[in-house]
Amino acid sequence: MNNHSLYPSGLYQAYPLGILLCLSAVILLTGLGLREPWPADEPRFALIAKDMVETGQWFFPMRGGEIYPDKPPVFMWLIALFYVMTGSLKVAFLLPSALAGMVTIGLVYDLGRRLWSVNTGFIAGLLLLFTVQFTLQAKTAQIDALVCVFITFGCYGLLRFLLIDGLWRWYFLAWFAMGLGIITKGVGFLPALMLLPYLAYRLRTRHDEFALPYQPSVWKWWLGPVVMLLAISLWFVPMYYLVSASDNPALHAYRDNILFKQTVTRYADSWHHIKPFWYYLTSVIPVFWLPMSLALPWLIPAWWRAIKQLDARIILPAGWIVLLVIFFSMSPGKRGVYILPALPMLALISAPYCAQLLSRRWLNQLIWGLCGLLTLLLFVAGVGALLEASWIQHALDDNSVDVSGFFFAASTIGVISLIVSYRKAKWKSWAILISGLWLIYSTWGYVLMGPMRTPETVFNAMQKILPEDSEIALVEFSEQFILFSPYPVTHFGYHTPTDIQLQAANQWLEGQCTRYLLLAEPQLQASCFNPHLAEYVGFAHRRDWYVVNAQAKTTHCTLPTQPVQEYSR
Repeated sequence: MNNHSLYPSGLYQAYPLGILLCLSAVILLTGLGLREPWPADEPRFALIAKDMVETGQWFFPMRGGEIYPDKPPVFMWLIALFYVMTGSLKVAFLLPSALAGMVTIGLVYDLGRRLWSVNTGFIAGLLLLFTVQFTLQAKTAQIDALVCVFITFGCYGLLRFLLIDGLWRWYFLAWFAMGLGIITKGVGFLPALMLLPYLAYRLRTRHDEFALPYQPSVWKWWLGPVVMLLAISLWFVPMYYLVSASDNPALHAYRDNILFKQTVTRYADSWHHIKPFWYYLTSVIPVFWLPMSLALPWLIPAWWRAIKQLDARIILPAGWIVLLVIFFSMSPGKRGVYILPALPMLALISAPYCAQLLSRRWLNQLIWGLCGLLTLLLFVAGVGALLEASWIQHALDDNSVDVSGFFFAASTIGVISLIVSYRKAKWKSWAILISGLWLIYSTWGYVLMGPMRTPETVFNAMQKILPEDSEIALVEFSEQFILFSPYPVTHFGYHTPTDIQLQAANQWLEGQCTRYLLLAEPQLQASCFNPHLAEYVGFAHRRDWYVVNAQAKTTHCTLPTQPVQEYSR
């Protein structure tokens, strides 16, 4: 295979990074402003950021008037900042992840360029962009894409220092990025694990063309963690001071929760997302790391040969990827996004072998066959939607939106990718298919899924039957109901037991005649309200929703025996 078939000519030769970032922008930024925040996490972060801007209280994240203690505020700060800059929450909430994705691609390109060649850097960036999990997270308003860019910058700084130019500033910048990663999501220290394969490599050899001479300044090595602590202190010191100076028990609980329960306890004694040790190897990597996971049977032997030749360019990133997967596998609580930060380094060490591997017939056939299978599944989904099959309606949460046209259009993109790549370079089918799917999903898909992923239809129905000056209360609430509510909202604490919330809601309803309680059907059945006096307001998030007022209460209603904190927005 001609290497130049992997990347364009002409402008590419003069502006490879510009071309790569333009391609990234088209895929990652398409759809900005076309959709609202979707569950599970996006409404929470958007709500917190919106409250920061509207109340001016930026330091302690507030969820509907209640302190949100699970994450530091860095990600929410960025959403709030872009909200101030753009004036549109629909644009602002997706920008941090999208821009983090583009920066990550740029860092991987630059490492590939410096360690191998411009062509290798370009291919590494494309591999990352076309990997399912990476682009999915870059188009989602979750913290993971942001922590990924900080971790990637940490790896970038260490590799620049250890393998490229030996400048201490890169070493210190790596540790500073780790500190920023820690105050974003706790695991920002992970690039430090790369020093373990570096140490193992140094024990085997004192010289290699791909590694710089050993740095003997021991005190400088220990300055790295100090720099990391300085970065952490940018948030930790003022937070600790403000909490210590306050007599608010909620702030003290926030400090203890975020410093201990959400870090050490969450890793060592997780209370949810419990999965077996091999979960990432069997359930995440094969699917979410496509297309690179498809090439692993050929990549692993190539990496092993490079490791035996003591190629530090492979030893350090590959060793780090293995350590990262082991680190997260050892925790009982596992989510697929936890190993997202491994993808940039995986793309980096896969790119040098891309041209060679894509000349293999079997790998091309596998990629083309995978695209054919996806095309068939999309077509079947379209037929199922057209026939209103129960399985497709259940999967989509809604039977009122016709999505058959979307699936048929997506399968047409698949057919085009198969035809274009059939005679030559079958691997191109993946690039065409995945790019087309991301673009159609980010436009038509966003518009179609809006009513399915938000409670707007519920609130539209409520506005037709409730007075304009109504107030509503929520029990066992989700953040999207606060974010989208056109009414003042009261709730009784995110972690308050449901029965206590219902009792508090009973008491709250007695305050004024314009007060209403929004309940899902299971809560209505478990409450003391007469279901026949409840007003049905629609279906959203897999549940039927009803509103009740004090007149729907029965004699079985009880009031709380102790005061319950109310939170209002």
